[in-house]
Amino acid sequence: MSVLDALNGEAFTAFGQHVIWSDMIGNSIGLAALALGWRRSIWTWPAQFLSGVILVGAYASAHLSGGVGKQLLVIGVALWGWRQWQRGRQQAQDGSVAVRFAGRRERALLVAGTALGTAAVGTLFTLIPQLSWNPWPDAYIFVGTLAAMVAQARGLVEFWFAWLLVDVVGVPLAFSSGLAFSGLVYVVYLALVGWGMRDWWLRSRAAADRAVLEGAAA
Repeated sequence: MSVLDALNGEAFTAFGQHVIWSDMIGNSIGLAALALGWRRSIWTWPAQFLSGVILVGAYASAHLSGGVGKQLLVIGVALWGWRQWQRGRQQAQDGSVAVRFAGRRERALLVAGTALGTAAVGTLFTLIPQLSWNPWPDAYIFVGTLAAMVAQARGLVEFWFAWLLVDVVGVPLAFSSGLAFSGLVYVVYLALVGWGMRDWWLRSRAAADRAVLEGAAA
């Protein structure tokens, strides 16, 4: 038996749902990564990288090409995010990455990019049914995850809003795809997203207030 076969083996059954090892382990690490992101720890990126590697197998077993593609993007963006946060760690007084709200142009680009990307990927999945049995939700999560991670890498508070919108679709899709643990983790994500959003929001406001005071003093 290969490592991939072992990871995609059944871990346990609960409430009629079969939970596989890769789904459970990958999402548990992903949950830790989100918590680290909330704390603005640079270790969120290695955790996201490892989670993505493991979840590739889980989504492949469920024949969700959008999920596989999403995790491949997670792996790539995690490497980029690590580099971005390494550069930005000195911007905050405590040595962690500074956070802020996106400007109007950045918000417009995020929204437009997500909409166009979802349309393009959804169309691709529709034209090639072998890529996904549920093309539009799959495409939405695929592109939404990329938008959320790019916003996180840039230290934007809007990253939490993007994750919230992804979770709204991700929870029912995961359960209907037989990835029960993913569905449960998405529910926990919602709570973490709420707390993380509040924390980053307050930090960004505090940073803006400090900038105003420093400008007045100068």
